[in-house]
Amino acid sequence: MQRAPNLPYAARRARLAAQLGADALAIVPTAPQQQRNRDSDFPYRPDSYFYYLTGFTEPDAWLLLDGSGRSTLFCQPRDPDLETWTGYRLGPDAAPDALGVDAAHAVDELDGLLPQLLANRAAVWFPFATHDGLQLQVEDWLQAVRAQARSGVLAPDAQRDLCALLDEMRLVKDAHELAIMRRAGRISARAHVRAMQRSARMLRAGETAREYHLEAELLHEFRQSGAQFPAYTSIVAAGANACVLHYPAGDALLRDGELVLIDAACELDGYASDITRTFPAGGRFTDAQRTLYELVLEAQKQAVAATRAGARFDDPHDAAVRVLTQGMLDLGLLDSNRVGSVDEAVAQRAYARFYMHRTSHWMGMDVHDCGSYVEPSERDQITEQRDPLSGKQVQKRPSRILQPGMVLTIEPGIYVRPTEGVPEEFWNIGIRIEDDAVVTPDGCELLTRDVPVAPDEIEALMRA
Repeated sequence: MQRAPNLPYAARRARLAAQLGADALAIVPTAPQQQRNRDSDFPYRPDSYFYYLTGFTEPDAWLLLDGSGRSTLFCQPRDPDLETWTGYRLGPDAAPDALGVDAAHAVDELDGLLPQLLANRAAVWFPFATHDGLQLQVEDWLQAVRAQARSGVLAPDAQRDLCALLDEMRLVKDAHELAIMRRAGRISARAHVRAMQRSARMLRAGETAREYHLEAELLHEFRQSGAQFPAYTSIVAAGANACVLHYPAGDALLRDGELVLIDAACELDGYASDITRTFPAGGRFTDAQRTLYELVLEAQKQAVAATRAGARFDDPHDAAVRVLTQGMLDLGLLDSNRVGSVDEAVAQRAYARFYMHRTSHWMGMDVHDCGSYVEPSERDQITEQRDPLSGKQVQKRPSRILQPGMVLTIEPGIYVRPTEGVPEEFWNIGIRIEDDAVVTPDGCELLTRDVPVAPDEIEALMRA
């Protein structure tokens, strides 16, 4: 998957270079190939920071970028014998024209050239705590520079975390990124539609249907539509399994009268999507299921309404929590005699028995994408408070102010395990509804609504 230089990678490198300092050098490695077992490797996926700056998908590669904007790629050399087994390589001769970098070398020249490129630099930038052994490699290269001190060569006296710059750049998506994420959302939505319809079709026909049958529909649509990978391990949870938040698709039976929760989406050209839908396995909600489903759906609607430029990252969560907590009180999941009013229940986090995760996370190249959740200009505004559940003192800082182009999930849920004092009609029901939202000046754009969320629309889809 090679990229031409007219795509945004060169512009990103220029933006990054302008922040490094005139006498600085940034070092960005890609991810290593990972062995699965014996002679088999996992499918290769490049490091997100590296891909963001290069669009290059081969392993064993490095990008060097200095403060003047000069970029140098180190990559695997051409090797016809090895390429017979493992596939074609771009090679350093073709890399400048194909990728828009200024120079390229074979990766086996890296250790010899790095000390020369670091000599007389003021600072070296690299991503901290992201690659095992990278810190030691940098120290080895710096040691080689210091060995030339008697010749008047200076070594960088500052090591800086490149993640701090790249995380801020990646947090706001450009038009190129959003176009890919819209396509990924449409593909993932089609996969959910297929899974819903397969579930109802098999149960109507009296066939034995299992979670892995629906996972197969998801994976088929991902690849059929050109996506390279699932963005994460697909969750396909039938019945009580939906109360396990990260339950992987297994072999449990789908049963008419029970719900199925699917949290699954594709990765397309390096960008993730993330969708959760919950639906009746046979195509019709029971009264209890519909009651809880409509509560979660209303929580999502209020969270979506709270997502807009100028709002805080925590606002959608706070909106969802208030709706869910009021619903829990109304339905008897929470006892008002014990937890008090909705305000008191929220303050105590009483809802956490049934809703234990956050409503949002950043989305992008990684499904839980990089980027600070704290507003940078307010990071010194610290308040301490006691967590009502753990009893521990925790520090709070103001959450991030949302800007156009940020992408986050909106995913409220409710999970009811068999519990004394909780109406039995709700036992073993787990529901989550999740969509991907791009922040806009006036609100947000949902990228994943090609699969329905309204219960009547879900039932109609499953009848089709």
